[in-house]
Amino acid sequence: MAPAVMTDEQRKAVITAYLKAFDNGGIGRHGSSVLDFFAEDADFFFPKWGLAHGTSEIARMFSGLGSTVTSVTHHFWSFNWITTGTDLLAVEGTTHGEHRDGPWRVGVPEWGAGRWCGVFEVRDFLIQRAFIYLDPDYAGKDVARYPWL
Repeated sequence: MAPAVMTDEQRKAVITAYLKAFDNGGIGRHGSSVLDFFAEDADFFFPKWGLAHGTSEIARMFSGLGSTVTSVTHHFWSFNWITTGTDLLAVEGTTHGEHRDGPWRVGVPEWGAGRWCGVFEVRDFLIQRAFIYLDPDYAGKDVARYPWL
């Protein structure tokens, strides 16, 4: 079966729907699982967790991360998309939420959590690769090791 031809807008829509499901506790608009957005053999990188390969490892990673994050809200209005006309695209944005160690909100403080960037590969309307880059110290407690703070 030939792969589905996708536009950049369709790839952006897949990523947006995935992030909205993530914000909704892992449940998509029509009751689907957040894992339904991923190809079975997808790769997912998250700082301080590492690389998860396949949806079973991604589910294990989400479970571990989910046990520390009570809520997250992506600020979709803040997204800056970088598209390539290929399966690869990147997005930077901002968030706020609640972590077990405390709340976070982009800009409070300015050096704290809330800014992130993700590089995604989307093919056949599924995420094949997601590499997320952010500071996982959501509550900003790891300050002793950074003398400039």
